[in-house]
Amino acid sequence: MNAIQLKQELIHRISKIEDIDFLNAIKTILDYKKKETFIELTADQEQELLFASNEGKKGNVITQSEMDQKVEEWLREK
Repeated sequence: MNAIQLKQELIHRISKIEDIDFLNAIKTILDYKKKETFIELTADQEQELLFASNEGKKGNVITQSEMDQKVEEWLREK
């Protein structure tokens, strides 16, 4: 049985279920699987993350409180 056939079989079987608790259990399983999906990035996003990772490895980082302070300063300048 290939993926399309399996999906059709599951849809058919699920469509006959009347037990709301059972349907909620299936939904929980599907929702859990959805959380495990990965995010597809654009080439620009990948480059940005690689750049940031390399900068972190070099020690070119600041603390969250330092960043918060910089943001506050930027906002005051506007």
